[in-house]
Amino acid sequence: MRRRGRKSRYIHKNIRRIVLIALVVILGSVVLRTGGSFLRQSRSLLSGVNQADTSLGWNLILVNGDYAIPDDYELELTELSNGKKVDSRIYPDLQEMFDDARLGGLHLFVREGYRTWEEQQAIMDERIEEYKKEGYSKQEAKKLAEEYVAEPGTSEHQLGIAVDINADTSGSSSDEVYTWLDENAYKYGFIKRYPPDKTEITGVNNEPWHYRYVGEEAAKEMKDKNLCLEEYIGQLKP
Repeated sequence: MRRRGRKSRYIHKNIRRIVLIALVVILGSVVLRTGGSFLRQSRSLLSGVNQADTSLGWNLILVNGDYAIPDDYELELTELSNGKKVDSRIYPDLQEMFDDARLGGLHLFVREGYRTWEEQQAIMDERIEEYKKEGYSKQEAKKLAEEYVAEPGTSEHQLGIAVDINADTSGSSSDEVYTWLDENAYKYGFIKRYPPDKTEITGVNNEPWHYRYVGEEAAKEMKDKNLCLEEYIGQLKP
């Protein structure tokens, strides 16, 4: 009898152990699926920044120092030949723009595409450290860094619809590439996001390499009227 009792307890103990392991696996799976969303939400709440409005469509979402990427923002990525990634929805127009630029004799490449939160934070931290080494206080360094680097959660690169395009200087100069983009990118739905004459509105210094997808119709109107994205969105909303 004692032997059967020990065997019964042993079986029950193993069953409890198996059930416990199963629960841990299930809970772990749930955390992996939802953890990113919870993390984004907590970051958004901590930043005190409003979430960006998506009512005008994914291509016209306005993300800047005042509006953060929504917690439930989702995208699918396409990997480029150099390993960088972009939102799959902009890939065909981006590829066409590059094909035409190369047919025109230009040598260019996507230096930056989609970034994760962690990658954006690392870039911000690196820039802050550079300014601190120059003798600026932490507060001063952060303020200076923010003129060129967006706070995580407020960077268009995290949307996957913005790209930094640079010249392959073995075949083209930066000026040649930036000039061509400035004159032609709108035809493919891209805008120069941070032009030099809109710094007071965008809050970002001139970045001739940073292009953002908005769609051909919006890009043409913005080009014709010399509008930055903030101005264009302001005209669309009552």
